[in-house]
Amino acid sequence: MTTPAQTTPMALHDAARTFGAAPALGDGAVRLDWTQLLTAVQEVARALIARGVQSGDRVAMWAPNTYHWVVAALGAHYAGAALVPLNTRYVADEAADVLERVEAKALFIAGTFLGRDRLAELRAAAPELRIDTVVVIPVEPSTETTDAAAVNWSQLADIAESVSVADAVRRAEGVDPEDISDILFTSGTTGRSKGTLVAHRQALSVVRAWAECTTLTGSDRYLVVSPFFHNFGYKAGILACLVTGATIIPQATFDVPATMRLVGDEKITVLPGPPTIYQTILDFPDRDNYDLSTLRVAVTGAATVPVVLVERMRSELDFTVVITGYGLSEAAGFGTMCRADDDAATIAGTCGRPIADFELRLSPAGEVLLRGPNVMLGYLNDPESTAETIDAEGWLHTGDIGTLDERGYLKITDRLKDMYISGGFNVYPAEIEQALARLDGVAESAVIGVPDTRMGEVGKAFVVRKPGAALTEEQVRAHASTVLANFKVPRFIEFRDQLPYSAAGKVLKRQLREEKS
Repeated sequence: MTTPAQTTPMALHDAARTFGAAPALGDGAVRLDWTQLLTAVQEVARALIARGVQSGDRVAMWAPNTYHWVVAALGAHYAGAALVPLNTRYVADEAADVLERVEAKALFIAGTFLGRDRLAELRAAAPELRIDTVVVIPVEPSTETTDAAAVNWSQLADIAESVSVADAVRRAEGVDPEDISDILFTSGTTGRSKGTLVAHRQALSVVRAWAECTTLTGSDRYLVVSPFFHNFGYKAGILACLVTGATIIPQATFDVPATMRLVGDEKITVLPGPPTIYQTILDFPDRDNYDLSTLRVAVTGAATVPVVLVERMRSELDFTVVITGYGLSEAAGFGTMCRADDDAATIAGTCGRPIADFELRLSPAGEVLLRGPNVMLGYLNDPESTAETIDAEGWLHTGDIGTLDERGYLKITDRLKDMYISGGFNVYPAEIEQALARLDGVAESAVIGVPDTRMGEVGKAFVVRKPGAALTEEQVRAHASTVLANFKVPRFIEFRDQLPYSAAGKVLKRQLREEKS
């Protein structure tokens, strides 16, 4: 049996050979088959090489889901670079911090989109930031940058002319399975984000296991609503299609009618996402006016999934496969998954069992530990945190508390790290608390996640004012909005005279949660 490709450039070569003229990517009027996708990727790689990108350099992506993201990401890999996806909800300060820490040599950035000019914001927030190549992606039609130091997407073909396809192929063939494929940033309990280092072989290994569990095949048409900057959109989306031949249909912003229209127009079979996506579709008043009959596979998780939701997804949306799972960036994005033939109670009540050669056990305190070849290589420039997270025996300490049933199925019951999940995004209270601490008038704060029917959880901040300060909820929220992505901004603010503390001097967040339960 032939060993499957261990790097994404070689997986792309395999896809072009195997699937050829089959549809690879569809985004509005742009339609690429697998052979054409390879050519487009090679053009971006040639342009990056022409601009001086070397093997091992870091190329960042700060843009929503469009075909450009797919081509640019695979182009970065093809040129031998590591991909650094940036959350589109980041404010400029957050983006600049990541770009500085990875020493990005190139950045693909959205042009004006939803009223934001990210490049102008970035220039204003970090005027000293130096990136050799900035490529502006025209997310909205006919928008080209006037930034003299940037390059428009439309100029890449001309830039690529100075580098031959053969030179690009040599660069791609030189990528090693142990080379870093991506650096995804995940906040830690200290509040500062950490970059998880994942190798090409690991990214492809977890993705193949994911695709097998979800029964993904080359005949599937996959609507990728999950953001490409997230493991779910990038790995379970782009890379899963790359290794199976499924067609990638990106959607830049989730909108229920637009999503349902796309399902009908594109004959979508695969629609993963957080539970909120399915709940909003099920609750949409004119759902019967849309053709959703082609839907086959749903993959969800990252929040509580009610049994009734799984049952309605099967009965009312006619999904034949509904699966939940559990993963984290430190495990290359994945860890456990349910299987296609599991019952609704198992899918709703557990995260499944290990995939991708992961071993799973619980510590004496009930912490979920994972071990195997797909545990991250470590945190970027942070050996101390790496050693704290991966012990001497190779076990990854996830910070999540769980239980295992007799079948080896995992159920997450609590989080050591106090993290909560809002609309499918991980939110780390320590990061918000640090941001609030910089607001004049705040003596201390504690942030917890509270239930929300649409987002799963949203933030609630308990704030103690400094003596004499006349701080308002609006001022706290306005400050948070300037320094944090919107999904991190607390929905609720409650002022307290004091916070509950343990004898060890730690805020008793469990007590704050129980007060609200």
